[in-house]
Amino acid sequence: MMHVDVDFAMPGDDASIRRLVKRQPVPGRVTVAFEREPDFSLGCAVTGDDCRILVARTAEDSEVVGVACRSVRNVFLNGSEQRLGYLGQLRVDERFRGRWLVSRGFSLLRQLHDDDPVPAYLASIIGGNPEATEVLVGKRRKMFPHFHAIADYCTLALDAHRTKGPLACDARVSPASSAELAELVDFLRTYGRHRQFFPVWTELALRNLAALGLQIEDLRIARRGKKIVGVTGLWDQSAYKQTVVRGYSSWFKAVVPLWNSSAGWFGRSALPRPGDKLRSAYAALICVAHDDAAVFGSLLREVYNLASLRRFSYLLVGLDARDPLLPVAQSYAHVFYPSRFYLAEWSDGGHLHEQLDRRPVYVDAATL
Repeated sequence: MMHVDVDFAMPGDDASIRRLVKRQPVPGRVTVAFEREPDFSLGCAVTGDDCRILVARTAEDSEVVGVACRSVRNVFLNGSEQRLGYLGQLRVDERFRGRWLVSRGFSLLRQLHDDDPVPAYLASIIGGNPEATEVLVGKRRKMFPHFHAIADYCTLALDAHRTKGPLACDARVSPASSAELAELVDFLRTYGRHRQFFPVWTELALRNLAALGLQIEDLRIARRGKKIVGVTGLWDQSAYKQTVVRGYSSWFKAVVPLWNSSAGWFGRSALPRPGDKLRSAYAALICVAHDDAAVFGSLLREVYNLASLRRFSYLLVGLDARDPLLPVAQSYAHVFYPSRFYLAEWSDGGHLHEQLDRRPVYVDAATL
């Protein structure tokens, strides 16, 4: 058996990590590879603060055969600010699949946790990936944290083939400006706390997003009179994150030729062929006062049209299956990608999953 060392990533590992994620697609109705060119760490920077990348390397040639990321976020839990962990980007070379390698990774994560404890870690598993669910949830080992399901998550790839007309709404929608940041942060803090895991934004944090592809002028603010009543933005991460289609499930594969042959007639985008990159951007920072569907509809339409004008094929929207705003996004032609959120807690933790109230979860799909 080839010997493997599990350790923290070093700068020299980056090219090998990018090769790993390129050759290890994520299964589902649409099998995709989440590539991270030209720098894997940039894609991890959006997941939270103090991101630590763990790798498994072969002793013989230092090839990376496993990777995972651990970061922390300041979020709202039951309406109060809380520091929370995030686990993501887990990939294991198929030659090394099995619980022993994952176990060694969790042993190192536990050391990180002991040095910097948080009440729990948010994690997601994409629908159609039973292997990950079985290893992490169904037959977890003693050193694994417990994974507790907390929400079903809907990612919708809205077909942005062509622009659409504006929607009637009594709120005025306009691009954001730097002069509005303090007011915007106050709004996000006031209404974001009505969702579990909504980020606790600061002016500095919003400004720093520009380096990661979310420009202030790409945010759209809805106002009634002078009062902000909603915000949504367009986040383009294509400079450092790429999604490549590798294949379709058996029944979906049969639908693709019919869909593509009729795409022109119905004014929609053709589904990508295996090997094609998805030209997509994210709807981000979705926050609407009092869950006003009309306000969200106008904001989403503005961001959708912006994505279309910039020639993105799809606008990705991620919402909790219980979110009252979800039907607005579902009214667009879309491809649905299900997943499930979990709170991973060590056995000596505080059982955070039992303390959550019934507020819907909000996590930006761009930060997963």
